[in-house]
Amino acid sequence: MGASLAELTSPQVRAAATGAVLAVPVGATEQHGPHLPLTTDTEIAVALVQRLAAARPHVVAAPAVAYGSSGEHDGFAGTLSIGAPATELLLVELGRSASATFGRLLLVNAHGGNHQALRRAVALLREEGRDARAWSPAWPGDAHAGRVETSLMLALAPERVDLAHAAAGATAPLADLLPALVAGGVRSVSANGVLGDPGGASADEGRALLDGAAARLAAEVDGWPAP
Repeated sequence: MGASLAELTSPQVRAAATGAVLAVPVGATEQHGPHLPLTTDTEIAVALVQRLAAARPHVVAAPAVAYGSSGEHDGFAGTLSIGAPATELLLVELGRSASATFGRLLLVNAHGGNHQALRRAVALLREEGRDARAWSPAWPGDAHAGRVETSLMLALAPERVDLAHAAAGATAPLADLLPALVAGGVRSVSANGVLGDPGGASADEGRALLDGAAARLAAEVDGWPAP
């Protein structure tokens, strides 16, 4: 079983870092409709990193980056976005700092709005000679606070899911919604902030989704040669 960085002292980290991968959960703090917590993306990323560290002893799980690029959710109470440029800079500086101790850095991202910043940050870190990668789960289904994320949170923290207020939002395919989303954000297409329909969500489905993603994440690490 891998270690948790938050539980280690500095000398313990030095001892654990040889040949290790530092896995950093990257999430967001943003609205997830009237039924899911603001920290949904962060909690999903943390769960994936924890599963990875439990399965691979050479993985060290870092504390999460809990803020990201969430400007598309502006106008919904509780959303705290730092924007894409700041997210990119944060991840670059984090990677530079981490490379002083760890030979490999893995950013495990569970918020779609972070993709551009994540891609650019990793590209720069690699240009600088650092062994960094990013990985995001790819789940079929709706885009935001619908059946997929509701199932995931029912598996992770059912006490924090308010099914009494779960309701469908914009249910058109994301490709059809994208022009309006780019122009006006989520509020322009969905009054309740949901892109999809949480109906039919279940903890069993969430556990199956997590198991599949965790297996794909472990395979990514298994194929990563040590420095």
